[in-house]
Amino acid sequence: MTMQFRAIADAAAADGEISAAEVLELRRAGWANGKITPDEAEAIFVINDRVGAASDEWAEFFVEAVSEFVVNGMEPRGYVEDSQAQWLVERIDHDGKLDALCELELLVKIIERATNAPQALKDYVLVQIEQAVLSGEGPTRSGNLEKGCVNAAEAALLRRVIFAQAGDRPAAVGKKEAEMLFRIKDKTLDAANAPEWKLLFVQGVGNFLMAQSSYNPLSNERATELEHFMEDATPHLVGFAARMGKADIGSGFKQVFGQVLGRKKQPVFDRYAEMRAAEAITTPEQTWLHGQIDANDQVDEYDRALLDFIKQA
Repeated sequence: MTMQFRAIADAAAADGEISAAEVLELRRAGWANGKITPDEAEAIFVINDRVGAASDEWAEFFVEAVSEFVVNGMEPRGYVEDSQAQWLVERIDHDGKLDALCELELLVKIIERATNAPQALKDYVLVQIEQAVLSGEGPTRSGNLEKGCVNAAEAALLRRVIFAQAGDRPAAVGKKEAEMLFRIKDKTLDAANAPEWKLLFVQGVGNFLMAQSSYNPLSNERATELEHFMEDATPHLVGFAARMGKADIGSGFKQVFGQVLGRKKQPVFDRYAEMRAAEAITTPEQTWLHGQIDANDQVDEYDRALLDFIKQA
């Protein structure tokens, strides 16, 4: 941490205020070496704990800086380690609750940006949003909103998390997430929910039942191995490129790829066939769906919209 960064952070933490000019100075000092250090990330959290109503400038810097530290601060880049997730939740939840919308936005942004993240972090984020909906209290609540209803901000945050790359089912909706959607739907059925909520419910559960998702991120260990391999192999790759530039292209391909081209041709992967297979509702999926619909002893308007969506698809 630079002396300038520490001085600004100490001043902001002491008086509980941070101006747009001070945020700009922090931004310049923090990104001077191209990354946020652990000490700087901790100092940013201390400021966030002390300031009152966060300005737009502070909230933007807070989310950008801490998410960059968590997602790309350690190898392999893009993978959130268990220790990082635990530190993050402890910093946000140190007083027993998540207070600020910028803190919730930070968590959602990390799930969006990361290649993979611990399940505990994903679960924590979804629990925070669900509790705000059902209790009527929390960072997504402003104005006179009744508990047990879904507002537009909550629907948007839920959409971002359940369809995130580092979500329960990468880039698609998982079973736990679909069950959460049903749970919220049943408890907010007669409320004045935002129109975005019904669309999210239908698309989210429909995605879980019918969308194909064969993508699985590499493990943290394997991603680290590949990063180290690429770092070690870079000089050899540069030399290879130089040799290829001097050589005849045709003979070069024969020398380098001859053995690969001589191998038996592999069968072509039919992605469309896999997608068509995923669209079919299996018997276990039908049983699950019937159980979810029967949970509130009625086929409500949300259920009908979902069934119509499945039928049309």
